[in-house]
Amino acid sequence: MTHYLFQVAFVWYPYVCFTVFLLGSLIRFERDPYTWRASSSQILRKRQLFWGSNLFHVGILFLLLGHTVGLLTPTELYTLVITVPQKQMMAVVSGGIAGALCFVGLTMLLHRRLFDVRIRRTSSVMDIAILALLWVQLALGLATLPLSIHHSDGGVMLALSHWAQGIVILQPVDVSTLEALPWPYLAHLVLGMTVFLIFPFSRLVHIWSAPVWYLGRRGYQVVRSRRPLPVRQSAE
Repeated sequence: MTHYLFQVAFVWYPYVCFTVFLLGSLIRFERDPYTWRASSSQILRKRQLFWGSNLFHVGILFLLLGHTVGLLTPTELYTLVITVPQKQMMAVVSGGIAGALCFVGLTMLLHRRLFDVRIRRTSSVMDIAILALLWVQLALGLATLPLSIHHSDGGVMLALSHWAQGIVILQPVDVSTLEALPWPYLAHLVLGMTVFLIFPFSRLVHIWSAPVWYLGRRGYQVVRSRRPLPVRQSAE
């Protein structure tokens, strides 16, 4: 029974989540383009929003990049430069710092949305649910750091990276290699995939519209003319 549950959670569930993630985002963009936004409430509690949002976004972007590179880089490639234990320690240190920043920022955002009556009244159930889900996901991620330090040989990291790479190349590994892992890792994986599952139905879709091109633009953006518009004389 345990093996069957692991088969569902770590072989079938990832494909369900990423299919919904991609197709759901496309369908929402095509059918409900006016809901494709982050629904800003920046006029309320500006200071708390400023610190919370910046800490959260800096941390989460680093974590997304780190997880992608760390899990999907072939072992044969990075071991040309560093060893497996060294890579794991680098991931623990950098991920711990980014995770702490992200956790503090997200806690501020969640507190702001829950305890400010005006913001809570204009928030949907999904707005609060996605913040709470990300908060739990970050807490689980931080909980794996002491376990990673304890397993300093890098064996756990190898098992996770082989699982992720197997999913991507459509050659899932034998889930028995995951059954011995501590539960925080497993819960972190399942909850992380669940974030992708509900992504198209939340405000997170605005990530797709991030103006990355804006960083490489030339010159300043002209938003209005410097000269006042001519006043039209009324006919008498």
